[in-house]
Amino acid sequence: MSERLRLWLERDRRGAGYHLRDAATGERVGWEDPRLRVIAVAGVSFRPEAVADSSFDPGSRLALVPEPDNEHDPNAVGIWNEQGTLQAGYVPREVAPELRGDELAVSLWRAGAEGLRVLLVPPGSWVGQPRR
Repeated sequence: MSERLRLWLERDRRGAGYHLRDAATGERVGWEDPRLRVIAVAGVSFRPEAVADSSFDPGSRLALVPEPDNEHDPNAVGIWNEQGTLQAGYVPREVAPELRGDELAVSLWRAGAEGLRVLLVPPGSWVGQPRR
């Protein structure tokens, strides 16, 4: 059994989002680390008001909502705020079929007015609130 993934969110100096640190070692964790996935949310240009909402601020927990009845893609997975009241967009089409469906999703980075990066980690992972 692999060890539980434990990450601290560490604020970027420019305030755009967070970098990741291993909570056990303090070492920086890159977005390419095989234990996690950082995705660019698809379709945010259709929902700029939703993405600008504070419920998508970096560090916020998000909900992944499968859409098996989606007429364009039965593998579609919507990305919503934790309350389920606003949708930012979708998991990219090429990534959605690879998800197990129980991942933890956290807003990680805002890329301009219409971009959002989301951290996806396995269930049972711990993602600590931003370090000051």
